[in-house]
Amino acid sequence: MTTRTRLTALATTAVLATTSGVLVSAPAAVAVGLESPTDAPSASATTPKARGANPSWTNPLARPAQPVGLWGSYDGVVNQASLWWTASKETNLAGYRVYRRLDTTDWSQVSGSALLTTPYFVDTPSPTGQTVHYQVRAVSKTGRESEGSLAVSAVTADRTAPVAPSGLNVSHDFSTARLRWQPVADAAKYEVYAATSAAGPYTLLGISTGPSYDDHNPPRKTLRYYRVRALDARGNPSAYSAVVTGDGVDRTPPPAPTSLSSYVEATQTHLYWKMSDSFDNDRVNGGHFRVYRSPGQTLDPANLTRVTCVKVGVNGEGLCTDESMAPGAQYTYAVTAVDMAGNESALSAPITLRSGDRVAPGPVTGLKATPRNDGMLLSWTAPAEDDVTSYVGLRGVRQPDGTIRWLDRCTDEGADALAMLCAGMPDGETNVYVVVAKDRWDNALASSDPHVAAVTATELDLRPPVTLPTQGLEALGMSWNNLVTGADVPGIYWWCREASLCTEIAGYRVSRWNPSTSTYEPLHTGLLPVTTEKYQDESGAPGGTYFYTFEALRADGTAVVTHSWGCVRPAFV
Repeated sequence: MTTRTRLTALATTAVLATTSGVLVSAPAAVAVGLESPTDAPSASATTPKARGANPSWTNPLARPAQPVGLWGSYDGVVNQASLWWTASKETNLAGYRVYRRLDTTDWSQVSGSALLTTPYFVDTPSPTGQTVHYQVRAVSKTGRESEGSLAVSAVTADRTAPVAPSGLNVSHDFSTARLRWQPVADAAKYEVYAATSAAGPYTLLGISTGPSYDDHNPPRKTLRYYRVRALDARGNPSAYSAVVTGDGVDRTPPPAPTSLSSYVEATQTHLYWKMSDSFDNDRVNGGHFRVYRSPGQTLDPANLTRVTCVKVGVNGEGLCTDESMAPGAQYTYAVTAVDMAGNESALSAPITLRSGDRVAPGPVTGLKATPRNDGMLLSWTAPAEDDVTSYVGLRGVRQPDGTIRWLDRCTDEGADALAMLCAGMPDGETNVYVVVAKDRWDNALASSDPHVAAVTATELDLRPPVTLPTQGLEALGMSWNNLVTGADVPGIYWWCREASLCTEIAGYRVSRWNPSTSTYEPLHTGLLPVTTEKYQDESGAPGGTYFYTFEALRADGTAVVTHSWGCVRPAFV
């Protein structure tokens, strides 16, 4: 049975007016008679009256009327579009021309060089599945062509196959033949075929929607022939691609390792890297890694040394421990992966490092000790080495035999890398100070090393000349700070130990020594309530040492408990 599709007419409209931005339109009028007022002869007194009475009279220069009534059908089996239209009654008519276009092209004549003399035409468009549009134009005996008729449209049958795929190639790894080719326009899918000889027969391996296909578990080290064809959405098949031959030999290197990093110790360099999951099968079947290095801060492919790793690990990530470096030298490392077939990957992204050593940095120079209200400030000039990471400051006292007994380390919490504060109570003591440099591998000169210079300095003595004796501690327990850092402030805490004695207490007073007036001045107005259990001095700014007295007083002003202490609040440099 022949299936025909009636062609659809396209309405043509003419813009009449616009109202509030909305176009209002109506069907365009069919042009008849004269094409324009300039085509008509001028009216005159000599114009014969017979012309006005003869309806068949035609201006030979006028364009014919636009054909009307165009319709048609499309037969997809034979790929033919049949067109009919209403015959023109103009006496000046010579014939018709039929025009065709696609959505993206201009009108072109398809009815041949000779004019059609009957209102019927059969066209055979290209079977590409595209929409074709048709219109008819009338032609006068003087060769004038009318406006085109209203257009009709049809969707053609799609019998046009895609072009054959090109660029087909095959590569192998351990278990897969990987086929790749150039994508084909209009292809909805691809069929992949294989055979044991170039002449076939070929067997369908599978279907892919993209320009690639993986043939899993092909015969190893055996010739296998492949070809591909494309199919469009209508199932039209292309010609087959050129045949390619796979030999089952794995020549595909694995991907390069990534994320190379290091951890350097004094005598060992540990390298770590990551590997793609695709290497897992190779790894358990003999795949391995190779580590290379070259001297200097850039990788020199012409001067690579393969590293013998004293420790190797591949659990989750690669690991190599290198002990063959020269101490304190610059090296650049890179890693490759080698699969079970011996294919070696490209080098990983390199990493540059300095190997460790057992050599301590030289001594600091220009060591100075400057007394401050919060301790002793040490400053110095760095040694020449470029691997110093920190400094250690020590405070001690010189013994009668000339040796030094070290008391404690100085605090190093400031931002100045060449200064540190030995925080402590400025009570006029004379101490000995040294600073030693420490590198990233914890190498440092001993404090007794003859090259380490020590300086002797005496602290300020800020202690008040008078103190309040401590008494009555059987009544109250107390705790206090002698040194506070950061956001902490000087303070004291207390609690009742003996209830019978605590009942005598009417309130508390905390005072701080004022060196300007040489007196202890209360830090609050009146007595603190008897229920109070702590006091903190928020006004004790960093960079100072503060001396305090605490009193638990009876109603008559006599003391049940007294205590004095000092607190350093350092300002680190």
